[in-house]
Amino acid sequence: MGKIIRFLVTDLSKNKAILLYLLFLWLTGFGLISLQGQGEKTLLALLNISILVVPLVCLVFSIIYFYNMYEFLLLLHAQPLARRTLLIAFYCSLSLVFTGVYLLGLGLPLFFSNAGGPALLLLLTGSLWNLIFIGLALLMAIWAADRTKGMGFSLLIWVYFVLLFDGLVLLLMYNFNAYPIEKFVLYISFLNPLDLGRILVLMQTDAAALMGYSGAVFQQVFTENWGKALVLVLLLLWALVPFSLSIRWFIRKDL
Repeated sequence: MGKIIRFLVTDLSKNKAILLYLLFLWLTGFGLISLQGQGEKTLLALLNISILVVPLVCLVFSIIYFYNMYEFLLLLHAQPLARRTLLIAFYCSLSLVFTGVYLLGLGLPLFFSNAGGPALLLLLTGSLWNLIFIGLALLMAIWAADRTKGMGFSLLIWVYFVLLFDGLVLLLMYNFNAYPIEKFVLYISFLNPLDLGRILVLMQTDAAALMGYSGAVFQQVFTENWGKALVLVLLLLWALVPFSLSIRWFIRKDL
């Protein structure tokens, strides 16, 4: 497994798309610092960019890379290697590269922005988002043998988590605004890892005061140590469950 991981990490590190992604994060981060100055404004802008860009890049690149490397996986499968070992090595390679690029690409701008503790939370949640959406991409790639179908469903996943989910929550809050549904909305946010991470970071900044009563309910959970630990555990579960399913399907898949 170690040899496969080293080979794939080396191959990914030479990929021009990865280098362009790193350059994009650098230019975006330092550009926001120069335009908006240091502090929470830069942090919130980078949070929004991470929510939009990280899932899309991880989903699209991972699923394309899996399809392109499928024959290589078949070649390795002809060797005395377990399918579980192959997929774990593939997942670990993608996770190491994308997490490293994310930490390097936004870590340096956040270091110079003096955002403090919320910046560390953003880097941590962003790293977990990489693990989550790489796992979802592999799940879609294994489930859909057709490249177009797999790509289409991966884009639908991005649209749902980034755009559609928030719209449904806003519609729910608008229709039931006369009822105390803040705690219910809190529980619903557990169904979206992007919302979990976003609320966790926002609650550590002054922007929490602009959220009204809902922000007060969220602060009771997301500013306490046990609440932060709960969110991180939920994000880990969001990463582990899709990848565990992908391993199960890959073992049973007729190659």
